[in-house]
Amino acid sequence: MIKKIKERLQKMTETENPEEAQEEMSLTPEEEKMLEAGVDDEGVIIHDADAEDALEEAAMRASDEVSENGQPDSDVDTPHNVRSMAEMMAIIEAIIFVSEEPLSVKALADVLKEDRGWIETALEALAEEFNARNGGLHLREVAGGWQFATRPEHHEHVRAFLKSRPSAKLSLASLETLAVIAYKQPITVPEILEIRGVQSPSAIKTLLDKRLIKACGRKETIGRPMMYGTSKEFLLQFGLKDLTELPSIEDFEDLAGGIQ
Repeated sequence: MIKKIKERLQKMTETENPEEAQEEMSLTPEEEKMLEAGVDDEGVIIHDADAEDALEEAAMRASDEVSENGQPDSDVDTPHNVRSMAEMMAIIEAIIFVSEEPLSVKALADVLKEDRGWIETALEALAEEFNARNGGLHLREVAGGWQFATRPEHHEHVRAFLKSRPSAKLSLASLETLAVIAYKQPITVPEILEIRGVQSPSAIKTLLDKRLIKACGRKETIGRPMMYGTSKEFLLQFGLKDLTELPSIEDFEDLAGGIQ
């Protein structure tokens, strides 16, 4: 019987059609019983390791050929949300355009279900594209996110347009209070009073209403006064990535002049 199996294995090797190969390997019911019992045609107990290995190898080869010629393996993972760079840049541009606040890489990655590294690459490419255009807008990184803004060289014309509209700019008291908070934060109202020399309750309220400052907890001292610091809106209005980019005190008033 072993001889018969070896002969059939040889035929399988020479057969290109997987279905014909499997048919060549088919055994009669009597042969299957004898093989399971480990007995050859003459009733002698047999064990041919080479034949068993060859049988297993041929069966695996036939199975692989059927798989290649048939349907693909359903367990193979397929890429998820595969987008080209151009498509990714276009989508990000649209989302940032309609967003009222700067969008972080994490926020974009969560919305688009994409890898953060891929988002960062697309953002850098988009920013470079806008810079190369030399148009009226550029993509900037500000307040922990990305946002479109007018180019600095056009600010004079933009300010002229904004001045033509009714506005309520910050008073001198509010600007002074904001400057003290920006450079001394976190700071309490009594400490602001000590620096400015005058009370600042109305200025604090104005800055809170405009979301330029926020409460930062209470100071562990007598009376536990509230401490204040600048907000994300403050960074956005001044075009700063973070507080390390704060301008000199001399330049602060000029930058704050456009805040409404």
